[in-house]
Amino acid sequence: MLWVGSAAFPLHNITRVEAFKLKPDRGAAFLRFLKWLFVAGLVYAAINYASEGEASGGGVFLVVLIALVVFVLKELFEPARPVLLVEMASGSAVVVTLPNVDELRDIAGLIARAIDNPAAEFSTVVRQFNSNTNNYGPVVHMNGGQNNRGISL
Repeated sequence: MLWVGSAAFPLHNITRVEAFKLKPDRGAAFLRFLKWLFVAGLVYAAINYASEGEASGGGVFLVVLIALVVFVLKELFEPARPVLLVEMASGSAVVVTLPNVDELRDIAGLIARAIDNPAAEFSTVVRQFNSNTNNYGPVVHMNGGQNNRGISL
């Protein structure tokens, strides 16, 4: 069994183990910026139209624009993170991280050896990969699969 936090995964269900540097999706960050800029522009235009041009919402719009620029710059200049991806036969995946990609490659090798030799045992501590999407538990990120509900107790 491979334990990740409180989730257990049978070794025979693991189809791929890979350590790599995950680069942030800069294109998606830029598109989110444009989407929120458009929404802010629509809200400003609606307020301006409703008050027949007498509202002074330009200052608020400028503050929102500056905040959007700060958020997009933070995302655009975020460095690549080393991650260990463990995919299951069901299509779900577990992603964990450490500061060094070489340590993650060593862990990937240990998992691969454990698949070949089920009597093998090892233990290591990794960190949760923080992501804003597909988070079904405190550590496990399951992407895809069928009828994934997280951990039922």
